Amino acid sequence: MNKPIRRVSIFCLVLILALMVRTNWVQGVQADSWASNKNNKRALYDRYAHPRGNIIASGQPVTKSDFVDGLRFKYKRSWVDGPMWAPVTGYNSSFRAVGLEAVENDFLAGTDDRLFFRNTLDMLTGEPKKGGDVVTTVNAAVQKAAYDAMGNKKGAVVALDPKTGAILALVSTPSFDPGTITGFDDSATKAWNDLNADPNQPLTNRALKGTYPPGSTFKLVTATAALENGLYQNIDDATQTPDPYILPGTKTELKNESPNERCENATLKSAMDQSCNTVYAKIGADLGKDKMRAQAEKFGFNSTVDVPVRSEKSIFPDSASLDGTAQDSIGQHDTKATPLQMAMVSAAIANNGSLMQPYLVDQERSASLTTITKHTEKQYSQAMSPATAQKMQDMMVSVVENGTGKNARIPGLQVGGKTGTAQHGEDNAGLPFAWFTSWAKNSDGQSVAVAVVVEDGSNNRDGISGGRLAAPIAKAVMQAALGK
Repeated sequence: MNKPIRRVSIFCLVLILALMVRTNWVQGVQADSWASNKNNKRALYDRYAHPRGNIIASGQPVTKSDFVDGLRFKYKRSWVDGPMWAPVTGYNSSFRAVGLEAVENDFLAGTDDRLFFRNTLDMLTGEPKKGGDVVTTVNAAVQKAAYDAMGNKKGAVVALDPKTGAILALVSTPSFDPGTITGFDDSATKAWNDLNADPNQPLTNRALKGTYPPGSTFKLVTATAALENGLYQNIDDATQTPDPYILPGTKTELKNESPNERCENATLKSAMDQSCNTVYAKIGADLGKDKMRAQAEKFGFNSTVDVPVRSEKSIFPDSASLDGTAQDSIGQHDTKATPLQMAMVSAAIANNGSLMQPYLVDQERSASLTTITKHTEKQYSQAMSPATAQKMQDMMVSVVENGTGKNARIPGLQVGGKTGTAQHGEDNAGLPFAWFTSWAKNSDGQSVAVAVVVEDGSNNRDGISGGRLAAPIAKAVMQAALGK
């Protein structure tokens, strides 16, 4: 072989080796980064090249994969009663992915490693590729009752099984149909832009992501702290509370909402019935921020909660002055809570002090209905002693029977609750938020915990109250959950 040919041969060999190295580098080392690159449309095309797994509630799919036989997209995601189920499922579109559709994306898409064996069998037998199904804990009847009860109100509902932590309902209104934004045409783009421009923010999952001043519903946390720390021994103990109460270190008078309330030196129980601001603000100040914060954190405040969708963090502040702590302790000032958080408070009380980890996914299963994972219930915290929980249950029952929560009474069920009317906005100029958090038990030992918040529920400021607006919604949900 002459010298020029040998040089060309070596050069070609080097090129072939370089090509082999580059190919292996791209396919091996860089594969994940290329696959996840936002400009790689093939990953998007592949996502809709086969049926996506469904999200299941009460044994029925609430999502579908419609065959559209497009040039690049073969299937389109759609929903059954999309607005009702959007807070449960979330969505996975070319614009954004949120909720279960995002957290469980690999499983629903069929690309999860746990589905490898199933996918391999399908490939060998010629079966089309299918995603796995995600089975939720949501009770369809309870979800519908909550959604219907909210109607055209703005707000959210969360229902929990206190004994297990299972989420039975997750409603946020106003809502939207996720199917309108999962397409790939101009109508999907218009729907996405319209939803983002809507001042009512229908894309926000208020049940998990909305944080509000909890108002008087937070008095449940304050009362628990008082009993757990020995400030008072029994719910019939009289408190040493003036009316009005001067906030510590200030000359500011804290008054009660109604002049008819008898809050001076009221007992814990009577003060809860009447929702006395003065009594529970003074308790918060007497305990101090550290003990109040420690109790709030046992209920889940100051931490996110993964259900597995991550909730927004509820806040009990750690740097307030004493007068600020007094106001924080009645759910105002800097205290903020999600509806999930206030449902957790009621659930812990109903479950004798044991707060179970809230969860939304019961199991993941393959397209052949083989269970891949099954949720195991676990305790989130021991929020209080059983003895304190019993006292708190007695107080909450009294609120419904004798106090501000009478609109939540259900014949044949034991119901405990707490109303709240939370001020907000600069100088409290905004229309108040109406709250109700509650639990109900039947004679068979079944129970449910519910939290409801209604935003700006009336143009008449004096007509807004948790007992009038939120309690009837909670009642409908509890009735649906316990078959009354």
